[in-house]
Amino acid sequence: MVNDSLEEERIKLKKVFANLPEKIRNEDIILVLDKKPYTWNAVYLEVQNDTNLGKEMLKKLKELNIL
Repeated sequence: MVNDSLEEERIKLKKVFANLPEKIRNEDIILVLDKKPYTWNAVYLEVQNDTNLGKEMLKKLKELNIL
């Protein structure tokens, strides 16, 4: 059940990311976790690599209604 929810968020992230201009992907900070800023590109890479940090990022983006 949790994996299904994360997979839905992964798909949403891919759709949003695909429609962002390159400049926004690399420069705009979308999320701050543990006082560390992350750009769209950094979040996307963590999610694509299926890291624990990526999973945490997806959950936070959902909480913030970004996804």
